[in-house]
Amino acid sequence: MSLAEVREFIELLAKENPNAQSELIYTTPYTLLVAVVLSAQATDASVNKATEKLFEIASTPQAMVALGEDGVAQYINSIGLWRAKSRNVVALSAQLIELYKGEVPGKREALEALPGVGRKTANVVLNIAFNQSTMAVDTHIFRLGNRTGLAIGKDVLAVEKALVRRIPKDLLRDSHHWLILHGRYICKARKPECWRCPAPKICHYPDKILTP
Repeated sequence: MSLAEVREFIELLAKENPNAQSELIYTTPYTLLVAVVLSAQATDASVNKATEKLFEIASTPQAMVALGEDGVAQYINSIGLWRAKSRNVVALSAQLIELYKGEVPGKREALEALPGVGRKTANVVLNIAFNQSTMAVDTHIFRLGNRTGLAIGKDVLAVEKALVRRIPKDLLRDSHHWLILHGRYICKARKPECWRCPAPKICHYPDKILTP
């Protein structure tokens, strides 16, 4: 996909979904961070269901530490890896209190040093909470990038770097939302709904499904 096609592709996704945003429910950078940590190998819907009650009890690092691992586990045991996530959420909350006075840092290195926070989680938080032009590549964006020719890479880091390099700077910050929603609901893994895609002529996927 040429750079001109990349711009057109992203602009068409933007036109189709101009108000795209995260489907995770949060109110602060801290609750966003916790929700993203919990979302690993879990759907946004399942995370929202768990955090609806969790955040009523603990929406700050101090309250989360007071709740403790067992307390957190009671609210999130419906999602995958809940034991490890309970441990990480309490541990990262304690570190936020100790190192950052309970605030979420706006730097990648600081975020990735927190328990349970990897590059993708850091990218999401930096993008949404701090308005930085980062690109969090999940399975949907990885698949979409390689399938369409938008950004080809053997691993998520390669695709991330290709997207950051190829997407115009004026579109980059919001592209994460446009791409993830497109991959989640239209450019699906098993049966992409190409007939719903706003940019089928630009997409390089050879096996398009153009009828329902």
